[in-house]
Amino acid sequence: MDRARSLSALFLVAVLLAGCGHAGGGRGRRARPAVSPNPIPTVAAKLTTVRAASSISGVIAPFQNVAITSSLVEPTDAVRVLEGDRVRAGEVIAVLDTADLRAQLAQAQATVQTDIRNAESADAKITQARYTQKLNIGQGGDQVHAMRAALAQAQQTLRNDQANLVRDQQLVADGYVAQQTVDQQMTTVVNDRAAIRTAEANLASAITNQQVNGTQTVGLQAADVQSAIADANALHATVAQARASVQQLQTQIAKATIVSPVNGIIVNRNLNPGEYPGSRTIFTIQELDKVYAMLNASSTDTFAIPAGATVSLTVAGNTTRTYTGKVVAVLGQVTPGSTNFTVEALLTNPDGKLQSGLPVTASVALPPVHGIGIPTTAFLDDTHTTVMVAEDELVDTVAKTVHVKELGSDGTTSIVSGLKAGTSVISNGQLGVTDGQSLAQN
Repeated sequence: MDRARSLSALFLVAVLLAGCGHAGGGRGRRARPAVSPNPIPTVAAKLTTVRAASSISGVIAPFQNVAITSSLVEPTDAVRVLEGDRVRAGEVIAVLDTADLRAQLAQAQATVQTDIRNAESADAKITQARYTQKLNIGQGGDQVHAMRAALAQAQQTLRNDQANLVRDQQLVADGYVAQQTVDQQMTTVVNDRAAIRTAEANLASAITNQQVNGTQTVGLQAADVQSAIADANALHATVAQARASVQQLQTQIAKATIVSPVNGIIVNRNLNPGEYPGSRTIFTIQELDKVYAMLNASSTDTFAIPAGATVSLTVAGNTTRTYTGKVVAVLGQVTPGSTNFTVEALLTNPDGKLQSGLPVTASVALPPVHGIGIPTTAFLDDTHTTVMVAEDELVDTVAKTVHVKELGSDGTTSIVSGLKAGTSVISNGQLGVTDGQSLAQN
């Protein structure tokens, strides 16, 4: 036993001496630093894509909030809904009394028939005026021709009687005829001249009558036709006005049956049987087949969340049911001067569980980001701008601080600028590693 212990001691001394000799042979090199007691975890930065999501909360708002009023001054016959009732578009929710309106409608319809008959009579007068125009214009021309012929005949008669007078005057001088015959012939000539003056007057009157009658476009006859047309047009306008009164009354009667314009829920009923609607809102209906999620967002969210982004939404207290939709708008300041914004998402509400004012939490899918990826835990600070990398030196690997910029994150992996692919990054930034610290391991 003593001999064995002595041999072991000699062997240990020999090993120590050999180590000292090796150290002496390396004189001039930098001494290797002490080994870190615990290994420092690192990971290689690499190209990757992250699909991040932003989690924000808000409340449900109806797709439409419809306030119903009535301009009719009629009492209410019946109200068919209560607050909280679900209604469909076109469903009757109230009926107003229309007895007086229906009486007015019957009278207005009778007035229309009377006005139609008057208009038809006026149309007939237009036809009559056109026939009279044609007749008078034609007769006027014929009368002028007749008067011209009568004047020509009277002139010819005068010429003949004047010739006979000259002949009788010669014969009376020769004693062949009595003076009485000459006197009679002179009277005939005087009468012929009077007849010519009468024929000339009749011709002038016929010409004037022809000019006054005019043609089919100008003159008395054309004016008579236009007057008849104007009278008929006025009566047709009266018919149109009477028909408009009928349509107005029919519209009022139709409005007396109040229907829901949307699928929704009655949230306010302000009308009872026997009451007049007045100017107040008598029903408020919220359309909830589709709803808006009005989500509270920060200024950062307004840059990160685009319109059209997919939204996954859950209701507080019920995480088993998920609703999906799309971002339709990123709205401005909620209050002037604040940094609170609103992301508006549109969702379908097939089961009708999403009620107005219900608090919800939404996860908004952000656009994918591609680049150099590192663990999100690698950051040294809350602003995600610095990391530690492992840098190989001549005989050692040491920690070095590097400044980066985070471009996107899914909570596990962050895309950054300022690093190259393959760079060894300390994956846990909270280990307290300092610049220049050795990362050498056994």
